[in-house]
Formats: sequence, C-alpha cells, structure tokens
Amino acid sequence: MNQVNESIPQEFILLGFSDRPWLELPLFVVFLVSYILTIFGNLTIILVSYLDPKLHTPMYFFLTNLLLLDLCYTTSTVPQMLVNICSTRKVISYGGCVAQLFIFLALGSTECLLLAVMSFDRFVAICRPLYYSVIMHQRLCLQLAAASWLSGFGNSVLQSTWTLQMPLCGHREVDHFFCEVPALLKLSCVDTTANEAELFFISVLFLLIPVTFILISYGFIVQAVLRIQSAKGRRKAFGTCGSHLIVVSLFYGTAIYMYLQPPSPNSKDRGKMVSLFYGIITPMLNPLIYTLRNKDVKGAFRRLILRIFLIKK
Repeated sequence: MNQVNESIPQEFILLGFSDRPWLELPLFVVFLVSYILTIFGNLTIILVSYLDPKLHTPMYFFLTNLLLLDLCYTTSTVPQMLVNICSTRKVISYGGCVAQLFIFLALGSTECLLLAVMSFDRFVAICRPLYYSVIMHQRLCLQLAAASWLSGFGNSVLQSTWTLQMPLCGHREVDHFFCEVPALLKLSCVDTTANEAELFFISVLFLLIPVTFILISYGFIVQAVLRIQSAKGRRKAFGTCGSHLIVVSLFYGTAIYMYLQPPSPNSKDRGKMVSLFYGIITPMLNPLIYTLRNKDVKGAFRRLILRIFLIKK
C-alpha cells in the first residue's frame, strides 16, 4: 500500500512546449483570444436561443447543449494553461489533473454522441418533414440529450479509473498542455498495452460508430434534397446542414487522428497541436460557423438588439 501511495505524485509538471520558450508568448495570445471569443460567442447564442421563442425548436435545443458543452470543455483546460504559460513552475496538482482528465473526457465523449443526435434531428427534418413535430417531440429531445450526457460521463468514469490505476513510479512530467489519457499513459512504468487496447475500443465506440451514423444520415439527406424541385429549397436544406457538417468534420477529424492513430514518437508535437485544435479552436469556431450560415440566428440576434434598444428608449 505504501508503494502505491509513493507512486502517486502530489503534482504533475505540464511540459507543453517548454522546450521552445519562444512559442510561449504567441501561444498565450492565441489561447487567451480563443477563450474570450469562445465565452462570448457561446454565451451569446445560448442567450439568444433562450430569449427568442422562434428558436425554441429541437435543432436549437441540441445546439444550446453543444455550445454549453464547448463552454465547459474549454474552461476545464484553458485557464490552467494560461497560468502555466506565465509561470516558471508549470504544474498542476494531482487533484486538479484528475478533475481535468475526468471533465475533458466526459465532455469530449458527450460531444461525439451529441453531434450524432443532431444529425438524426436534421435527417428527420429533411427526410420526414411532415412527421417532424411528431417524432422530435420534447420528451424524445430531452431523452436523447440526457442519454448523450450520461453516456459521456459514464465513459469518463471508466477511462479515468483505468488510467489513474496505472502505477507511475514517481514519474510526474506530462508531455502535454493538460491531463489527457494518451499523455498520462506514457508516464506509467508498466506495460500499457491492455489500456491502449481499451482506449482504442472505446474510441471506436465513441468516434467511428457515431461518425458512421452521421455519414449514413447525410447520405439519406442528400438524396432527399436532390429530389426537391426548387433551387431555393435545395439551397436552404443544404445551408441548414452545412454548418453541422463543418463542425462534424473539424471535431471528428482531429479526434480520430488523436485517438485512433498508431502511437509514434515522431508525432508527439503533432498530437499536442491536434489536441489544442479540437480542445480550443473548434469550440471557438462553432458559434461563428452556426451564426454566419444561419439566417434564423441572425434574425433572432437582430430582434434581441432591437428589443434592448427600444427598452433603453
């Protein structure tokens, strides 16, 4: 028991790009700007979706869940990263690392499933428009959202437990910006083949199966859209789905690269950059993608601004 306790460090050192100090200032600026834009963009769309009755639909209910998730996702890592970049001691407590690992895993897994649920919503809206309100009723929407969140947090409990049970034998230098499963497995002083196999299997469940479901859904959507007679109708349908497809490509592309590629010593820096992309850049881009291509959100935002202006008068 004493050996186990001794193998657990009181804190971890997050190396990041500490071997390249000239990168720290540019990274600090990028992280800070991205975080501010993420908070502002996500909170704005969440607020507009809540206040505008025209956006009280299944599509915007799921979008609100996604944006809230992204907000928590970045908050679990970015503040600590900003502190460490400014500090000479780039450390995180053991408890902080455990919390970061659990939250990041839970929210990442939830997003995998939530994006699949959103594709199902678009499939019903375009392929079964007459039955949309019957199929996508409020109870089903709540059940789908709850199932995504519960599954994501359940997966996080399993993966976090498996990862933290590995003996570290005093190793505490994490070659990453934050506590993530692949980086923590590299600290273990025993064979991690079984853990890597478990990670690969769960990654298939949470990445490949949802993305396959999304591709099948969009296959049917494309067929349905091509049968629409008017060009305006086709553009509207493709525009509605285009934002979701861009978000899916950004998130799944980087996550699959990170979790399903064979381990390679030459890819560690690429792995860090990919993690930063789906952990920071993608949540920042999501509000922009959904707003720039969405007339409903733009209209709701204009109505909100007008209402605030009239109240002030």
